[in-house]
Amino acid sequence: MSLRPVLTMVPAWLWLLCLSTPQTLPKAQSADLHVEVPENYGGNFPLYLTKLPLPREVAEGQVVLSGGPGMAAEGPFAVDPESGFLLVTKALDREQQAEYQLQVTLETEDGHVLWGPQPVLVRVKDENDQVPHFSQAIYRARLSKGTRPGTPFLFLEASDGDEPDTVNSDLRFHILNQAPAQPSPDMFQLEPRLGVLALSPKGSISLDHALEGSYQLLVQVKDMGDQASGHQATATVDVSVVENTWVPLETIHLTENLKVPYPHHMAQVHWSGGDVLYHLESQPPGPFHVDAEGKLYVTGELDREAQTEYLLQVRAQNFRREDYAEPLELHVVVLDENDNAPVCPPRGPPISIPELSPPGLSNTCELTITVTDINDHAPEFTTSQIGPVSLSEDVEPGTLVATLTATDADLEPAFTLMDFAVEAGNTEGTFGLEWEPNSGHVQLRLQKNLSYEAAPSHEVVVVVRSVEELVGPGPGPRATATVTVLVERVIPPPKLDQESYEASVPVSTPAGFLLLTIQASDPMSRTLRFSLVNDSEGWLCIEEVSGEVRTAQSLQGAQAGDMYTVLVEARDADEPRLSTSASLVIHFLKAPPSPALTLAPMPSSHLCTPRQDYGVVVSGPSKDSDLAGGHGPYSFALGPNPTVQRDWRLQPLNGSHAYLTLALHWVEPGEHIIPVVVSHDARMWQLPVRVIVCRCNTEGQCMRKVGRMKGMPTKLSAVGVLVGTLAAIGFFLILIFTHLALARKKDLDQPADSMPLKDTV
Repeated sequence: MSLRPVLTMVPAWLWLLCLSTPQTLPKAQSADLHVEVPENYGGNFPLYLTKLPLPREVAEGQVVLSGGPGMAAEGPFAVDPESGFLLVTKALDREQQAEYQLQVTLETEDGHVLWGPQPVLVRVKDENDQVPHFSQAIYRARLSKGTRPGTPFLFLEASDGDEPDTVNSDLRFHILNQAPAQPSPDMFQLEPRLGVLALSPKGSISLDHALEGSYQLLVQVKDMGDQASGHQATATVDVSVVENTWVPLETIHLTENLKVPYPHHMAQVHWSGGDVLYHLESQPPGPFHVDAEGKLYVTGELDREAQTEYLLQVRAQNFRREDYAEPLELHVVVLDENDNAPVCPPRGPPISIPELSPPGLSNTCELTITVTDINDHAPEFTTSQIGPVSLSEDVEPGTLVATLTATDADLEPAFTLMDFAVEAGNTEGTFGLEWEPNSGHVQLRLQKNLSYEAAPSHEVVVVVRSVEELVGPGPGPRATATVTVLVERVIPPPKLDQESYEASVPVSTPAGFLLLTIQASDPMSRTLRFSLVNDSEGWLCIEEVSGEVRTAQSLQGAQAGDMYTVLVEARDADEPRLSTSASLVIHFLKAPPSPALTLAPMPSSHLCTPRQDYGVVVSGPSKDSDLAGGHGPYSFALGPNPTVQRDWRLQPLNGSHAYLTLALHWVEPGEHIIPVVVSHDARMWQLPVRVIVCRCNTEGQCMRKVGRMKGMPTKLSAVGVLVGTLAAIGFFLILIFTHLALARKKDLDQPADSMPLKDTV
């Protein structure tokens, strides 16, 4: 029975009643349904996540999945209509999106909601797939000597893209390496969780003994907390060690009611390490301030009657307000000023005079009032900064460095007497003062020898004081003068091992012959660069670094008995302005009898072309006492043949050997005889060097023709063996046939009755 006839049979009023009566459908859960999906899931898809609580009573309608009210379906999620399972169709990345807000409804085809909406929250479970990284590849920090151990001076920063507050993003910092490892291999400590770098207790003790320089640290950051596994990254920390400038301050005297613009600068501190915050404390509290550069100011007028002195403490701190070192104390004394009117004493008892009493006596007198001088002016220098004055470090003690002039505004001669002293910058007693008692001029003189290495500069602070006790305000800022002295380094000119040089050489000497070697008197102390001056004929040359003087060409035109003089100049390689020179006299000798003695040729050697990076070692005749006449050193040179000098290069290795190589990229293959001239004192030998030049193969070695392998027959021998074998075979065949023929003849000669009967078939 179909549905349509049934509907037509229902009365109209009953049908309207059914439509108007609200249907009782099951409702979705009000709370969110939480589902967790692993990040970067590597299994098969689709991945079934959870079964949705769809109502069983509603058989009609379709499941609709959306990303929230009024939103379309969300990403890679779907619902299996048959099983009612929520599923995901691809791998998810938590760093791209950590969670998804979905809602599920059951709707008719025309969009009428039968069930729902059911909120579903899908969270992507984090996986450790992100590598931590430092905020910088190279960190740079300045570390001052005197820094407290454990006080951080550098804060390392690193981040990890995994889920926060989980072990995947739990970072730990470590120091992997310290270079250099002196004076201690563990000079620094790195807090594992916070990444703060500080000086270790051992490093604090050792740092004062270390030279100024730098340390390079290789640091690591790793995730997964203290677990052995995890991703890691490295960075470099360059730590520059600098001298400690956190030095005590001298007492400051400030006049009360001082009429100057405020804030008024009064002193300065300096922490040589980097990233510093200055903090000022005053006991009792007073109008004082320190800025970011360490400059100390008084911000208002002081009143001595209210407070006579203050104790200031200045702290150098890191960004966590931790002290790098002990605070510096500064004592501020407030000087008195005549700013209070005198107070009259209490009135005395009344005086009674009787009425009608006669006058008393009176007179007029003249008074002379003399205003006497008091010592109320402090002496001052006319100039507070002198220099810089440059002094050579070899200047004699007693040399006048500078003259300083001071004045005093008092009138009484006794109050203008001044006393001078060196207040700072003269701990070694290098300088001294001279002055006349009644003069305002003082001379600063050198007392000891200067040393550029010990101190390249000096800042000498001279103070002037009144001999008599001062009344009123104390000395002002111009009571001191600073003389800056720069020490100029004195470098002595280079000195050669001889004042002049002589050498004797035959007029037939070829090019490249070693005459002598020019050296400094102390070769280890400095490096010299040599050159020749006035070599008008161009016969000589000198090696710039080694100082070896050789013949540059054949001595054509030189006559036996003549002398040839050139000048050898040597300059300091580091200070080219410093130089010295010496004369070199060449005595030309008669050529030795020709032909020159020819040594036995060396065994042949092979070189391949195009030119490769190897050659032939040529040995001198040092092993033959008859030829050498003694020990080396020997001088090696190529023969005078222009072709030989073009194609070949000969370089000395030491006093007994030289190195022969190809000078051109390509030399014609074949056998070459290279004449090498070996000389010692006034004797010369010609050594023929036999070199076979061949073509280079792919391995840079000689390419040779393949000859007969050892043990293999030649063609002729193979033919001979073949012919011999055939002859032997023929000989054996002849013997066999001859033997058979003789045996047959023997059988024929026997009687008939002696022949064996044949077997019957």
